[in-house]
Amino acid sequence: MAVRKLKPVTPGQRHKIIGAFDSVTKSTPEKSLLEPIKKSGGRNNSGKMTMRYMGGGHKRRYRVIDFKRDKDGMSAVVKGIEYDPNRTARIALLVYADGEKRYIVAPNGLQVGQKLMSGKDATPEVGNALFLSDIPLGTIVHNIELRPGQGAVMARSAGAYGQLTSRDGKYAIIKLPSGETRMVLVTCKATVGTVGNTDHALERSGKAGRSRWLGRRPRTRGVAMNPVDHPMGGGEGRSSGGHPRSRTGVPAKGYKTRDPKKASNKYIVERRKK
Repeated sequence: MAVRKLKPVTPGQRHKIIGAFDSVTKSTPEKSLLEPIKKSGGRNNSGKMTMRYMGGGHKRRYRVIDFKRDKDGMSAVVKGIEYDPNRTARIALLVYADGEKRYIVAPNGLQVGQKLMSGKDATPEVGNALFLSDIPLGTIVHNIELRPGQGAVMARSAGAYGQLTSRDGKYAIIKLPSGETRMVLVTCKATVGTVGNTDHALERSGKAGRSRWLGRRPRTRGVAMNPVDHPMGGGEGRSSGGHPRSRTGVPAKGYKTRDPKKASNKYIVERRKK
């Protein structure tokens, strides 16, 4: 996977860096795995804007992704790797031995024609989903479950991965992408490898219009507002705005917002670095 830097023949292309589609092998999605997406434009059921800076954007259809990988013991062949407008990673179309088709998040190094499997019989190879009890220590994993059978919730975006560092009784110790070390039940599943499209972080839109295509409207800085609109607003001339905080007054940059009594705190071995 690589990125493309374009020649500056227009102002919008001068700073544009986009991902190369060399890993994508299939241009049309699987029709049976598509669902409609209803856009809200940031409005609630009464039409009031509850989330600002949302709206517009290209029409999309959702690709139903198999995050559970619950078809254990049955092999599947990778038929193609596709672009998904709803996520940073690429997706892969699997066709199982019984003819069923499913999408998964495509890991780094996945090839068309490769055979994948999940469950107890699977080997710890890239793309296979195994229980944390069966994965060798030190293995790089992604699509990690938090509760058995829930489906993957952690390390799903482009280039993300966690590392299985050790096991302690019924818990596995995993170092997550944020730097946090956490205990997860060994009966949870994870997929071997790193999520693909690792160069996604190097992309640059190059112009405001590309953000509009993604459904992102222009964002007004707090310091540019009046005091009635934002805690950092007002002041004569170009004021810096005092203490950085959100529109609702919650301090930013270092202020901890996690509940100290949160039930899941006991599973966190080491908190993420600042």
